[in-house]
Amino acid sequence: MSAPDLSLLGKRRFAPLFAVQFLGAFNDNLLKFAMLFLANFTLYAAAPARAEMLATVATGLFILPYFLLSGLAGQLADKWDKAVLVRAVKAAEVGIMLLALCGFWFQSVAVLLGCLFLMGIHSTIFGPVKYSILPQQLGFHELMGGTGLIEAGTFLAILAGQLAGGLIPVWAAGMVAVAVAVLGFVASLAVPSAPAAAPDLPIERNVWRSTMEILSAARSGRGVWLAILGISWFFSVGAILLSEFAPLVSGTLGAGAGVVTLFLLVFSVSVALGSLIVNKLLGGEVSARFVPMAALGMAACLVELWLATRSFAVVHPGADVAAFLSMSGSWPILFGLVGLAISGGIFIVPLYAILQVHSDPAERSRVIAANNVVNAFVTVVMVVVVTGLLKLGTSVPGIIGAMGFATLTIALISCWLLPETVFKALVRGLLVLFYRVDVRGAENMPQPGERAVVVVNHVSFLDGLLLAAFLPGKPTFAVATKIARAWWIKPFLGMFDAFPVDPTNPMAAKAMVKAVREGRTLVIFPEGRITVTGALMKVFDGPGMVADNADAPIVPVRIAGAQFTRFSRLKGKVRLRAFPKIDLTILPPRRFQVEGDTARQRRAAAGAKLYDVMSDMIFATSDVDRTLYQALLDAKDIHGAKRPVVEDVKREPMSYSRLVTGSIALGRPLAATTQPSEAVGVLLPNVSAVAATFFALQGIGRVPAMLNYTAGLANLKAACTAAQVRTIVTARAFVQQAKLGEVVDGLAADKLRIILLEDLGASIGTFAKLRALIATRWAGRRHRRFGVKSDAPAVILFTSGSEGLPKGVVLTHRNLLSNCLQLSARIDFNSADVVLNALPVFHSFGLTGGTLLPILSGVKTLLYPSPLHYRIVPALAYDANATILFGTDTFLSGYARMAHGYDFYSLRYIFAGAERVRDETRRTYAEKFGLRILEGYGATEAAPVIAVNTPMHFQAGSVGRLLPGVEAKIEPVPGIEEGGRLSIRGPNIMAGYLKADAPGLLQPPEDGWHDSGDIVTIDAAGFVTIKGRAKRFAKIGGEMVSLPAVEGYAARLWPIAEHAVVTRPDARKGEQLVLFTTYSEATAGALQQWARANGIAELSVPKDVRLVDALSVLGTGKLDYVTMTARAAALGRTDWADTADEETV
Repeated sequence: MSAPDLSLLGKRRFAPLFAVQFLGAFNDNLLKFAMLFLANFTLYAAAPARAEMLATVATGLFILPYFLLSGLAGQLADKWDKAVLVRAVKAAEVGIMLLALCGFWFQSVAVLLGCLFLMGIHSTIFGPVKYSILPQQLGFHELMGGTGLIEAGTFLAILAGQLAGGLIPVWAAGMVAVAVAVLGFVASLAVPSAPAAAPDLPIERNVWRSTMEILSAARSGRGVWLAILGISWFFSVGAILLSEFAPLVSGTLGAGAGVVTLFLLVFSVSVALGSLIVNKLLGGEVSARFVPMAALGMAACLVELWLATRSFAVVHPGADVAAFLSMSGSWPILFGLVGLAISGGIFIVPLYAILQVHSDPAERSRVIAANNVVNAFVTVVMVVVVTGLLKLGTSVPGIIGAMGFATLTIALISCWLLPETVFKALVRGLLVLFYRVDVRGAENMPQPGERAVVVVNHVSFLDGLLLAAFLPGKPTFAVATKIARAWWIKPFLGMFDAFPVDPTNPMAAKAMVKAVREGRTLVIFPEGRITVTGALMKVFDGPGMVADNADAPIVPVRIAGAQFTRFSRLKGKVRLRAFPKIDLTILPPRRFQVEGDTARQRRAAAGAKLYDVMSDMIFATSDVDRTLYQALLDAKDIHGAKRPVVEDVKREPMSYSRLVTGSIALGRPLAATTQPSEAVGVLLPNVSAVAATFFALQGIGRVPAMLNYTAGLANLKAACTAAQVRTIVTARAFVQQAKLGEVVDGLAADKLRIILLEDLGASIGTFAKLRALIATRWAGRRHRRFGVKSDAPAVILFTSGSEGLPKGVVLTHRNLLSNCLQLSARIDFNSADVVLNALPVFHSFGLTGGTLLPILSGVKTLLYPSPLHYRIVPALAYDANATILFGTDTFLSGYARMAHGYDFYSLRYIFAGAERVRDETRRTYAEKFGLRILEGYGATEAAPVIAVNTPMHFQAGSVGRLLPGVEAKIEPVPGIEEGGRLSIRGPNIMAGYLKADAPGLLQPPEDGWHDSGDIVTIDAAGFVTIKGRAKRFAKIGGEMVSLPAVEGYAARLWPIAEHAVVTRPDARKGEQLVLFTTYSEATAGALQQWARANGIAELSVPKDVRLVDALSVLGTGKLDYVTMTARAAALGRTDWADTADEETV
């Protein structure tokens, strides 16, 4: 909530109370000052001593009821409905002001003094009500704003009453006072009911006992008592200062009465301004964190006011306001006065709010009444002390200086009592100065007294300091006992509540549960250590169990940027910088249910769910609202312009700087021949030039359409038609080496413009290259001129054609960045890694996983043009010290056959996708290389990764767990008992399809859901297992048979070979299974015999077994089921039998 929250003035639950308080404060001061003016200028004009005595008596009579009746007032406010009490008090005010009118009419000082005493009683009774009613009428986040408005209105009303008392005739003052009292009573009728907090409270009529009881109640809470002492000091200093304005102006400054009025005006308005400012600073939070700083500000301004007044030289005796302001010494005085009053407003409002919030609701009014007693007592003591100093000859500036140094002492004491405020503010200021710390979602932090477990990723030694300095309130940190005792941590313990935890003590978790149940907000690093990978490490289950057992929500907090400081443990893995920008993001609280029959199962479930919360947090707080080109520039800034990021078979690394410069140099001529947002075909292999071309098109707002050069001319033409491609970028050397001359000629004959990179490069002269080099510095500004949005198309990929003509899949910048960041949230990789990517960039796996993910993450990717070079790829992995390899089962099995056992010595991860990983392939890599294949699952439409096994969560035979942000629904399929048809939705799901029969028409997925066409199961741990494609089921004799399952039977019998099962029409049973196998001794009889021995239904065993040297494979690495199905259908069983018998006998 911003301040001033003037909207409260339009709400019935606040506006009438504000009016009542404003009018009452106005009347108090109107009555007192009108009486003093009557005495000074009429009744006692010839006896100034009597007038001075009257002022003292008037002040004493007004304060006296605070000593005598505050105890009773607090009890009444707690026992009665406060709205009723307000009306009773305001009705009494009408009567008092009618009596005062008589006093003014008859010029009776005795009557007026009696009325002033009665108004003191009025204020004594109303004082506890006006603050204790606010928490009943306002929300928690409105309380600071409401208190600030009350304080601002009060000071303005005081000023208005004092000015009116001296400006209008005394008889008129009486009339105005009566009218104001009547208005106040009318306003009180609109105050909403505020039921009694303690209706059964017995009234203690003994003045002394009732006063002692309320003081005892106030002292029971340390924070409340400190707030009372602070309020009392402020009001006593304010009272002394206001009373000394007249002698200061007339004596020290030698000015006239108008300057006194000026000082009153400046002081009152500035206090009101400070009262409103503080709510803006605190954002509605009830906190004392600005109180010590405000106290220091008051002290500094009082000292400055002392120095300015003592050195003031009177130039114009008796100066009016204009003459006073013309003197150079006047402005320091006014600046000191303004600073003092604003600091006072910032000081007082939070203390009053704390008084309201931290008091027991049942005795809140009595605590506020105790505050009034202490205020009066401290003020009287201060008056006595100041009177003594004046009698000793101390000047008014000297009094101001003494109060300044006394206030400084109070401020230093408050800093000592509240170390989390000043020290925390100092630390926060330094962190903002050096690291430009930005905090988002502070409103999601639980309020004081709310139970919660805050879980934070741990990336550096700065993390604890960042959280202590920037998390709202004063949360409790779970700190290892050994660390809590360390000398270097002790200076910071005042910034937060430390909860020492002994990890070796089994009772530690129970102690944390107890602490959270008591209403504490517990901050824990679930990883238990600072990351050494740059990503999430193992997440302990303890915090999840604490939250579950304490029935508390989990509040995820992400620290981003601190991993790049020298306080991290990533030296050599990321580019460390002195002062990188740091962001803290606090996500909304969430709860999860922990299930399990045993304690071990519950702990495991809690750990898994907490890991999901943490990884979801990492993704949710990542920036996906960028373009790919902007992400490239951001990566350059983070990892360094000289960082090598792309390499190909020439082994000439390309840095970020060269990549950006190259993209600008290529982009200019490409922009001249294409239109913004136009789809431009890219027909290139895995070489560095494909990365430069891809980002050149991104930089100028064109959409690369990645063409599959293995698809054949007909499919390429269909793809270009669907995406409305008019221009294709390729390379002469590639066309010649890949023997694509006829294909390119065919495309050209179809009126497609062919741009050869060699010709494009020749057209870029020295000046153009120099221009591109200079423009690299402003690449972001140049890119933004094209107005590309994050949800605009970024690339068009094409389905493999395994089910017909290729369809264009339109992926946006947000889709691709989301998928990269989803993977980053689950898998640790860093700048020390090297990716070997032989998968073609026209394949979604090769583009996102093998190219974009490493480039945008500061990881060097080594591009190799063909995944079919089974001997070269392992040797290249050895030579390049590759740590990450992408492949399909077909390619990986080929590498395994040809590779030396040490070729993959440096690999950390092998990711497989696009087809099922066979057990034989998995076993070979484990036994020969000591490596585990991390199988994943994806679709071009999902950019592409949907699920993946990770080192932390792995289950052989599954494709891993769904990535963060991916929703799944499984719909039953008739005839299939286990699993169902999977549909997915998430930020990585495509914008839509482009089809050849409707060129350029984007066909988005319905409601964002993409039907994968796969039959899957998802177990309790979240692991996804692919049972087959809905279209890869055969219906034989009315029964559904999974073709992948049949392939699995053949693999179990002949594990060293490759197998594929398709169907062909059968007149009797509808369909018949056909097995293609590379096992030279395979027979249908052997397979049937094995099936009977293993309890496999005869229906699921192919009787048609066909031997081949190699299975048909697409360029993407997937098996070409379309070709094999066509072969099975074209060559009938009878015709095939002779050939088959010759090969199998």
